[in-house]
Amino acid sequence: MPELPEVEAARRAIVENCLGKRIKRSIVTDDSKVIDGVSASDFEAALLGKTIVAAHRKGKNLWLQLDSPPFPSFQFGMAGAIYIKGVAVTIYKRSAVKDGDEWPSKYSKVFVELDDGLEFSFIDKRRFAKVRLLKDPASMPPISELGPDALLEPMTLDQFVASLTKKKLAIKTLLLDQSYTSGIGNWIADEVLYQAKIHPLQIASSLSKESCETLLKCIKEVIEKAVEVGADSSQYPDNWIFHSREKKPGKAFVDGKKIEFITAGGRTTALVPDLQKLSGNQAAKAVSKQGKQGNRKKGRQDDNDDEDEPEADEDIIAENTKAKKGRTKGQAKKLPAKRKGSQDDSDGDDADEPEADEDEIAETTKPKRGTKPKGRSKKLPAKGKSKESDDEEEENDDGTDDNDEEDDKVQKKKSKKVADDKQSKAGKTSKKKVESSQSSKNLKKKSK
Repeated sequence: MPELPEVEAARRAIVENCLGKRIKRSIVTDDSKVIDGVSASDFEAALLGKTIVAAHRKGKNLWLQLDSPPFPSFQFGMAGAIYIKGVAVTIYKRSAVKDGDEWPSKYSKVFVELDDGLEFSFIDKRRFAKVRLLKDPASMPPISELGPDALLEPMTLDQFVASLTKKKLAIKTLLLDQSYTSGIGNWIADEVLYQAKIHPLQIASSLSKESCETLLKCIKEVIEKAVEVGADSSQYPDNWIFHSREKKPGKAFVDGKKIEFITAGGRTTALVPDLQKLSGNQAAKAVSKQGKQGNRKKGRQDDNDDEDEPEADEDIIAENTKAKKGRTKGQAKKLPAKRKGSQDDSDGDDADEPEADEDEIAETTKPKRGTKPKGRSKKLPAKGKSKESDDEEEENDDGTDDNDEEDDKVQKKKSKKVADDKQSKAGKTSKKKVESSQSSKNLKKKSK
């Protein structure tokens, strides 16, 4: 991500190559996400025929001063870059444009051709940049909302100490706040904190005066060195953490010391735990937290050890269960009223119960319609049974021949009993009619 050194390198390249030259042609991409608050055609018209008088920067923002307003302003975002054709401007890792690439680049947002044939372009591959056309960029947001520029307006030691004593937040979070000081981004913050041996999560107000002085000195030295070499990272000192920030965890080292990665200020943060330690109350809390985490981890390990002990018993139980299931399947065929295809029965949950008990249960328990519980005899057919019930009965008839014979006998007995009852009732009724008839005849005789 372009930070103060990268933007300053672009500004210096424009100053060295473009000042005093007139804009002959411009092409502005119709991309409202990047071109903010003005149409592409109006932007092009505002640049045409203007002369570049100066190039200014504050923090990560650059703007060109023309011979009359409005002025183009560039907020570089995550991958913004200025490239001048034929001039060795710093090549940023995420927005490099090689000499053999198409020109202007397909990622170009603002392309300018000067009257002497020189061409430059503002390029943004990731489209997080903002390009604006402003009458007075320094007095308008976002530039007017920036804090002092870290290179051009450095704080004195007393100012820096006084400002930190009021800040109850992590030091890295504060350094990334552009309203506090502008120009410091993620990599610079990591570098200066590493060199000052300050933990990124250390509360700013808790820093000693000595630590504040060291940090202020590191900010100045890192930024000046990066600007001095034109933000060419290959020329940064070998002992800078910068060179290992993008390596994978476990493979990142600086001066032989391991680099770890945490989140601070909402950003991935590189630090060397051996050198950057929390101090004061934060150190005590960190030790306490580590102790609690260690105890919890040990407790979980102990629980795991306890759980591991009966593994052999579990294996034995599993083997016995398999053997039991195997025997059950063989015994299940002998049970009366066995249902076809029932997994519960085949598992043999009740297979070891005596057969007499199952017969007794079948006699005394009425099964639910459409289903028969395990180990129960077939339900006797009932009068007026529906076709659906008959179908259900047919589905459950397999393997019950012995019971069917018994059921037929019972049914015949019941039918015979019913027939006898009917005959008995019919006989009684007939006898009553005869008696009634005889009574009537006797009455007639008496009346005569």
